[in-house]
Amino acid sequence: MTTSTMKTPATSAYWAGLRDGAPFILVAAPFAMVFGVIATDAGLTLAQVMGFSVLVIAGASQFAALQMMVENASIAFVLLAALAVNLRMAMYSASLVPYLGAAPLWQRACVAYLNFDQPYLLSISRYEALPAMSVPERFAYFVGAATPITPLWFLMTYVGVVAGKSISDAWALDFIMPIMFLALVAPMVKSLAHAAAAAVSVSVGVLLVGLPSGTGLLIAAGTAMLTGALVEVWLEKRAQ
Repeated sequence: MTTSTMKTPATSAYWAGLRDGAPFILVAAPFAMVFGVIATDAGLTLAQVMGFSVLVIAGASQFAALQMMVENASIAFVLLAALAVNLRMAMYSASLVPYLGAAPLWQRACVAYLNFDQPYLLSISRYEALPAMSVPERFAYFVGAATPITPLWFLMTYVGVVAGKSISDAWALDFIMPIMFLALVAPMVKSLAHAAAAAVSVSVGVLLVGLPSGTGLLIAAGTAMLTGALVEVWLEKRAQ
């Protein structure tokens, strides 16, 4: 019996996730390195920076919390900033329940830890496209999508800490984050409701960019979800 014929559906799903997640190392790696550089410049030790990345694995909230720390904000405000920026993870978790809610507790805990943007968006697209996937296959795909990114996030954070002083500002690595989100979100805009939600999110986010602690982002996300839901309802009524 050949190796290929011995593969289980879950194993095949894992390798599919690994393949789909691999391209995102091109943006996740420099993004993690930038965090290591900035955190070191802010005065954090190697242990503190690495603990930050290993425990959180969420670049946007890490940067938000770090900025508040640089401004000597209280612990409460640092936590509030990180939670505000990362509230989208609660939305991610809620949308994963129909697909992974029946998984064993340890698998759900694993998904909760690895539930950041890339594996979530890749997985939810896969689940919607292939509704017949079993729960073990869905879990395997999710973990596979996270596999190329997670260890590299830790490694490149370390590289940023160690080699930060020699990285020139001329590299302009801060452009990585918006490029990464565009690459993730753009393929998911497949309907009028998606397009309307995206347009409202961008418009409101730009208008409220000056609000503190990610508040503008939260308002933009809320209005985008409401817009998408209203457009979906309108389309359903029109079809009837």
